[in-house]
Amino acid sequence: MSRSLVLVAACALLDPDRRVLITQRPPGKSMAGLWEFPGGKIEPGERPEETLIRELREELGIEVQEACLAPLTFASHSYADFDLLMPLFVCRRWMGVPEAREGQTLKWVAPHRLRTFPMPPADEPLIPVLADLV
Repeated sequence: MSRSLVLVAACALLDPDRRVLITQRPPGKSMAGLWEFPGGKIEPGERPEETLIRELREELGIEVQEACLAPLTFASHSYADFDLLMPLFVCRRWMGVPEAREGQTLKWVAPHRLRTFPMPPADEPLIPVLADLV
């Protein structure tokens, strides 16, 4: 049986106080209630940077330039019915103020406090990398 590989791009938005933005998955979505880094599924023919520019505009109403997206690390996780590969980018500059546009809750969190928020298993390995960054 062949398993599907899902490619997802995620972004750690860092504010001037070195806090990272996390979003809580709204009711009705898979893994509802868990906190994650903004981003989304990479569409066919799309590069991860293009995905993040699109997703950050749709989810948060902010504009990000590709030059402001710096690749940091990636996570790989096997869920019950698919495998996930997720590059994580860092962004310190954007235009606009992030706002919840898809029913999610937003929270700015110091990286050392990220472990206090329940996250999907694929996001958890990214926490120490972010804590070391800031």
